[in-house]
Amino acid sequence: MLEIRNNNVPTISSCPVHERLKQARIKCNISQRSLGIAAGIDTASASARMNQYERGKHVPDYDTLCKLAHVLGVPVPYFYANDDEAGFMLDMARLSDDQQRLVKALVQRINF
Repeated sequence: MLEIRNNNVPTISSCPVHERLKQARIKCNISQRSLGIAAGIDTASASARMNQYERGKHVPDYDTLCKLAHVLGVPVPYFYANDDEAGFMLDMARLSDDQQRLVKALVQRINF
């Protein structure tokens, strides 16, 4: 697992990719094998590779993660976000373009 050290740099053990990947896949009701194949992973190894990704044994490269995000209908940063951020990203992704513009304008108006 990624751990946060004193310099606030994450280590491998806290990387949430494997957790987010499994959550999104289950929410889409798709098997590991089907997800892997839909993302362009070879049919013979799709199930095994997806299993390794979800167990955190390996992290997919960025190109593969982009393909997985597309199949699952989630933004790529979702895989790296904490729970609150991930939920917000999914909520934003479900909004229409006009609704997203309104939310962005509101956020810009907030005085931080």
